[in-house]
Amino acid sequence: MNGAEPFAVLASRVRASEKRILEALSRRGIAHRHIDSREWWHRLGDRFPHPIVLNREIGLARATYAADALEAAGATVVNSARATALCGDKWRTSAALVEAGLPTPRTALGLTPEAALTALDGLGYPAVVKPLQGSWGRLVSALPDRRTAETVLEYVAALPSPQARIVYLQEWIAKPGRDIRVIVVGGEALAATYRRSEDWRTNVARGAVSELCPLTPDLAKLAVMAAQAVEAEIAGVDLIEDETGEVLVLEVNHGVEFSGLQQALGDAVSVADRIVDHLLEKSRSCSE
Repeated sequence: MNGAEPFAVLASRVRASEKRILEALSRRGIAHRHIDSREWWHRLGDRFPHPIVLNREIGLARATYAADALEAAGATVVNSARATALCGDKWRTSAALVEAGLPTPRTALGLTPEAALTALDGLGYPAVVKPLQGSWGRLVSALPDRRTAETVLEYVAALPSPQARIVYLQEWIAKPGRDIRVIVVGGEALAATYRRSEDWRTNVARGAVSELCPLTPDLAKLAVMAAQAVEAEIAGVDLIEDETGEVLVLEVNHGVEFSGLQQALGDAVSVADRIVDHLLEKSRSCSE
């Protein structure tokens, strides 16, 4: 164990959430180093000087490769490379949720736009098409009928990236103008918020408004099980309610932003401090 700086926080952008984590580490007198991933490189065979690394890199490719390299260098990374890769790919997330027996919208994958159109005949309309990777509701389209699907998939077919032409589809869930975000740290659900919007995409980045949601035992259990399904130690689990009131798992976010939730929580729970607690527990378990 490196006694000088046992912890490192990897982040190219220090957003409000990262500031809270770094401030919590400093306030508690815990030696750490902030590493800007844009300046970091690794040579195979080298050992990393910081045993525990909190991976807060916002870019998926950099986050995944950084976690791989850091683990190869002997560091314990939170979240792990496997968890980051699973959470960063919607299809792999859905597959893990289904494998774990968790309720989630019916999902299909088309390896070409033409195959996706055929898949939609079985999935039914309305439906939703999403990029395999991406956040904040970008490039997500509603498909109310076949004519719309043909138009959208025609654009997908023209995309230059072969991966972008692989089509991820989900059934449309008539949710009540909101979804639920639950923060999970170290196998415990800390808090939940409703995200309300007039737009069908209830992303805060698209103008949705957050407000506290009662964290019932059922919501907490479902969120923890979803995080465990993708092996995420720190996660934002997105849940949606269907017309019958059943709660479904939509996706799991590995680099969850929590500043808005923290503002709504006030002093009830410090998410940043709970993350620091988890890092300390990881450090203790790695030393045993």
